[in-house]
Amino acid sequence: REGEAIAWHLQDALKLKDARRVTYAEITEKAIKAALDAPRSIDMALVAAQEGRRVLDRFCGYMVSGPLSNVAGEKLSAGRVQSPAVRLVVEREREIQDFRSTTHYGAELTFENVDNITDGWKAAWQVSPWLESGQEYLLDKTLAEKAAALRSLEVLDCKESESRSAPPAPFTTSSLQQASSNALKFTPKQTMQLAQKLYEGGHITYIRTDSPNLSQDAVEAIRAFCEGQSWPLVEKPRTWKSNEGAQEAHEAIRPTHIEVEDAGETTDEIALYRLIRLRSLASQLEDAVYAVRVLQLATDLDGKQAFFEAKGRTLLSQGWKILTADDAATEDAEEATEPENPVPAMKPGTKATALTGTVLTKKTKPAARFTEASLVRELEKRGIGRPSTYAAILDTIMARSYVKTEKRFLMPTPLGVMVVDGLCGNFSFVDYEFTRTMEQALDDIAAGKADYRTVISEAHAHLERELQAFTKVTGRTCPKCGKPMVHRVKKRGCTGWPDCKETL
Repeated sequence: REGEAIAWHLQDALKLKDARRVTYAEITEKAIKAALDAPRSIDMALVAAQEGRRVLDRFCGYMVSGPLSNVAGEKLSAGRVQSPAVRLVVEREREIQDFRSTTHYGAELTFENVDNITDGWKAAWQVSPWLESGQEYLLDKTLAEKAAALRSLEVLDCKESESRSAPPAPFTTSSLQQASSNALKFTPKQTMQLAQKLYEGGHITYIRTDSPNLSQDAVEAIRAFCEGQSWPLVEKPRTWKSNEGAQEAHEAIRPTHIEVEDAGETTDEIALYRLIRLRSLASQLEDAVYAVRVLQLATDLDGKQAFFEAKGRTLLSQGWKILTADDAATEDAEEATEPENPVPAMKPGTKATALTGTVLTKKTKPAARFTEASLVRELEKRGIGRPSTYAAILDTIMARSYVKTEKRFLMPTPLGVMVVDGLCGNFSFVDYEFTRTMEQALDDIAAGKADYRTVISEAHAHLERELQAFTKVTGRTCPKCGKPMVHRVKKRGCTGWPDCKETL
């Protein structure tokens, strides 16, 4: 849509007659030649959808920032995507402040391996049968101590299965920012600056994209390279499902020449390039395959059967993990990695003797504060903002001191709280569902199912009504002419100036 609007502006500014538009979703020789062979006229529905987004952003920013500042007595700004982003941070902080931790208990037994080669496989007590109705956690420490003191158990079942771990998709703008933040500790803004340099240098493809799929040429080149390295290639080329609402105007981010191992002028650029290259290569390799063994054990506890479960997994085939152990876009990759637990194969009816037992004392934790990476993920999930805007949104809310960072975590400032409290309940654009609904309306304009003027004028009228209600509830009106009064440097002045010069 943005490209379509740029094309229209060029046609208009240069007064071009019968301008033709050439579009391609990947910068490859084949795609560009095919695009040049099939020029078309400018799609005015796409232009209207892009203009609609720009106009909506200006309505929210220009029309609301003044009245909001007027109420607060200091200069504040509102934005269609910036304000919901600040709201997410404020609400997460309040959730953390209101959270009350619960201490609960469990038990774990450590067993000797039956073949005596190793010891130390573990089984966890299944507490759910001991919970009362409506209870989420076991609060009885004495009962947990009794469970941890159990030694002789019977094997009820031994299940053998396989689990598979597929490689993550090639990078979109959003997943690159997240992975770069987690693996390299770069901010989204830094990531985009480094990626821009790599793109300008011809090392990687276009960096603002919401498609996780690669061009056919790229997939063929990646598969040929992996084959040359004797890496385990997946049988059919992989494709990924895009997020809802993705426009997919460009392919995923990848190296332009997959055989080039290092590219970039600085160590940071080289590190980011490596991350992009590894992700692209891994995308066409086989799943990692694990052998999973689960033992179900039981014994008597206070006249009731107590169940324990021992789960272990062993890597059978590395697949894509030959290149990288974890998916760097996942912040809790370390937590997601299951510990090695050498559970032996045991027949049902066999006795197992625990060597030791441990009471597990756990505490419930509130949701973690957002990092820049996890806020980008949340914005994307809720359909707030576009690939090109994530870094700018974060930059704006921090530059305006609505949000600050502490040890990589985002925290709202009093100013940010003031903005959110001023907007919530008064303006619908700060509601998370508003953005999703508005994106759908813009999609309808782009598809020719809705009229630009109708959609935008309705949004404008709705905002006007909200502004009038907001001014009525929060503002002071001029005692002479009835128009709203606004804050000046030291006093309120009438918005009817120069016709009305009343001040308070």
